Amino acid sequence: MEHTQTYDGPTDPGADRLVGSDRVLAVLKELARYPEGVGLEELTRAIGSPKPTVHRALGALRRAGLADQDGPGRYLLGDEFLRIAFAHHEARPDHVRVRPFLEALAARFGETAHYAVLDGREVVYRAKVDPPSGAVRLTSTVGGRNPAHTTAVGKLLLARELTTLADVEAWIGADPLIRLTPNSRCTAAELHAELTLTRERGYGVDDQENETGIHCLALPVYLTSPSTPSGAVSVSALAYRSPLAALVDALDDIRALLPS
Repeated sequence: MEHTQTYDGPTDPGADRLVGSDRVLAVLKELARYPEGVGLEELTRAIGSPKPTVHRALGALRRAGLADQDGPGRYLLGDEFLRIAFAHHEARPDHVRVRPFLEALAARFGETAHYAVLDGREVVYRAKVDPPSGAVRLTSTVGGRNPAHTTAVGKLLLARELTTLADVEAWIGADPLIRLTPNSRCTAAELHAELTLTRERGYGVDDQENETGIHCLALPVYLTSPSTPSGAVSVSALAYRSPLAALVDALDDIRALLPS
């Protein structure tokens, strides 16, 4: 979940046929992958559209302030995009409310704490707090995504929605689940069994299913409703340093630090 890798989502086989606003949005998303900027040639190859059309998309983004060009002529996200993104993020009540609890978890366990919500087949990280000092810090980012079926937060939130094997099969549909590690649960039967266990115990785990060497424990948080979770909070740890069993043993301590 909540780990050192970044999941970029499934590759769109129709990317080379993007037109109009779809192409502009594809260029915008691709720019976000290059914080140091990217040249037109490289961007054109990544998008898979003709250079003139990518250049027109960049022109539209630049006029809106959503893209910019540095001295060497490389393109990058514009200041207006960053202003909008940060203003929106800071205004989210769940982000504001949950951060003190993440700080308490990170300080208590010396590990990274995340808050995430479910978005279709993925989880989106709304907030993250690294430990104050002395520990390896994960490279997960606010706004980043990972597959729901390989993450502790994702499986915890899916467990409420997918209560039968038929539910899981319908959710998977025709698109196979990605296997990120040998531990990933990728068949309908495997995921159904895992979600059933998650519902029974009331917490989710990622036992090196999203990335080898990292595991997580997640609990639901109820920021907007007393009965429906607004999202989930997790503690993510390096396996050699904090065994998963140790996190499970500390469940009561974790619950005590969460919003009531």
